[in-house]
Amino acid sequence: MGLAHFPPASLLLTSDDADNIVGMWHVTFTAEGNDGGPPDNTPIDNSIVTWHSDGTEIMNSGRPAQDGQFCMGVWKKTGRLKYKVNHFAWAGNDTTNAPSGVGNPAGPTHIVEEVTLSPDGKHYTGTFTLDAYDTSGNVTAHIIGVIRATRITMDTTVTDLL
Repeated sequence: MGLAHFPPASLLLTSDDADNIVGMWHVTFTAEGNDGGPPDNTPIDNSIVTWHSDGTEIMNSGRPAQDGQFCMGVWKKTGRLKYKVNHFAWAGNDTTNAPSGVGNPAGPTHIVEEVTLSPDGKHYTGTFTLDAYDTSGNVTAHIIGVIRATRITMDTTVTDLL
């Protein structure tokens, strides 16, 4: 059998989208599908998120500072243009009945995200599960919903984020 019997060879680049998620994003979290929880289309968060090439991620949440507006996570690629994030907001303060406004310690929040990056790398969408805990580790809230994100670039303006 000679070489004439083999089809022409071609290269398939498997890492073209390896780190396309890396960068800064404007991300909204919206409740969807909660039985007895927040109604569909309830905004849960409006944040700025940075995905780092080392597999870590940080979010500056639009929630009040006493809720623990900075949170961090780790991410991994799960398929072509697909990613999963394991994310923690570490405590905060419950200002209910707090005369000084600082409040009582509140427990952490755990957010798991599964997202798909658009082929052009400018957007991602997906789902999230959020579980909030008290300081003893008891779940105090469980929310599921959808995520929508737009990449922040050098041309992004404040009005683009509103």
